[in-house]
Amino acid sequence: MKILVIEDDAAVRKYISTILKRENYTVYEAENGTNGLFILQTHKDISVMITDLIMPEKEGIETISEVTKQYPAIKIIAISGGGQVGAENYLVLADALGAHTTLKKPFTGQELIRAINNL
Repeated sequence: MKILVIEDDAAVRKYISTILKRENYTVYEAENGTNGLFILQTHKDISVMITDLIMPEKEGIETISEVTKQYPAIKIIAISGGGQVGAENYLVLADALGAHTTLKKPFTGQELIRAINNL
């Protein structure tokens, strides 16, 4: 399975990618939604996208909205540590826009793998 990880925090992106690679997933990484959408255009066989919600350039909410329209077969996991209004508010919005599941940061590797398996 091929998974795209969109996360602006390099340490969090590496953490997620490491967990996924240990489970033998092929992982593509992007630091924002703009780069993530470019990767989706060039790798049509990605089946899962994990995206942060608060990022520079193109936020996760906007990215989720575009991906659900352009690539309806892709399963989406939205992740957020919040911000000024708290993670729950962003995750509810992501769910409403088409995310298949959500995870609040920090989450464990087991929680991440369980979320993917439940898709």
